Amino acid sequence: MAASENNGAVERPQVRFVTIDENNHGQRIDNFLVTFLKGVPKGKIYNLLRKGEIRVNKKRIKPDFRLSSEDVIRIAPIVVAEPSDKPTVADGLKQEIESRIVYEDKGLIVINKPSGLAVHGGSGLSFGLVEVVRQMRPQEKFIELVHRLDRDTSGLIMVAKKRSVLKMLHEALREKEGVQKTYNALVIGSWPKRKLQVNAPLLKNELKSGERVVRVHPDGKESLTRFKVLRAFDGYTLIECEPVTGRTHQIRVHAQFAGYPIVGDDKYAPNEANAEAKQLGFKRLCLHAAKLEIDYGGEKLVLEAPIDDAWKEAMQALPSKY
Repeated sequence: MAASENNGAVERPQVRFVTIDENNHGQRIDNFLVTFLKGVPKGKIYNLLRKGEIRVNKKRIKPDFRLSSEDVIRIAPIVVAEPSDKPTVADGLKQEIESRIVYEDKGLIVINKPSGLAVHGGSGLSFGLVEVVRQMRPQEKFIELVHRLDRDTSGLIMVAKKRSVLKMLHEALREKEGVQKTYNALVIGSWPKRKLQVNAPLLKNELKSGERVVRVHPDGKESLTRFKVLRAFDGYTLIECEPVTGRTHQIRVHAQFAGYPIVGDDKYAPNEANAEAKQLGFKRLCLHAAKLEIDYGGEKLVLEAPIDDAWKEAMQALPSKY
């Protein structure tokens, strides 16, 4: 960062030396610098690497060089955006997220994310869940999302406090072994008990407006979701959803493809059905990450989070079939 001011003198960027610890062991130098040099364009970073103005252990390195613990990075003088440029998260939101932590240790935080909060800033948002956690835990050198939830989806989400934990969980998610995620969803219509899965390829599309939508298409990626009926109401069904693959909007699109879109889904459910559900008290996307099972630290960690009170109360007012 820029040197601090002395007696009103103009700040001047200085050479900096950074020693790598276990949190960044094995990380590519370019990815490390993108995070470390906040506010510096990627092109500028690659240019500095190419010119040898960023070195590791006094040697020129390429962007794909992997760092090791105790490596010393020399960074030439460069102007970087000050941390004070970051938006400050309101204390009320930090307190709410603190109250929603269902598990925390030295390497992992699991939070019951509220509906309506994005997981990270961008696309017009000053901050998201990960930025909130970074301001809640300023002493932590490493805070990164393990996976994502859509902004309007609530429920359990993992945030790593160590790179080793992030890598372990990423590998588990990639290999589909060691992490199992289970969701609850309220869908429009009477989901048949015999409908236990949807196996349909999903293709991402971007509309001219920039909006991202997903649809079932033979050219898409293989996608499988398992379903189970939990409770049936008059015109609605509460179901359990287990995404075997992890595609964008997978549960939402597979539910729509089966003929039973999720309540409150403004992308994939009919407007008139959503309007009717709103009058019944369902004012959000009724999709919730309810359970996480993680092989972690040599044992199985099982975490659960209930759906929010407003959704629960609206559902209890529905005529029940069974």
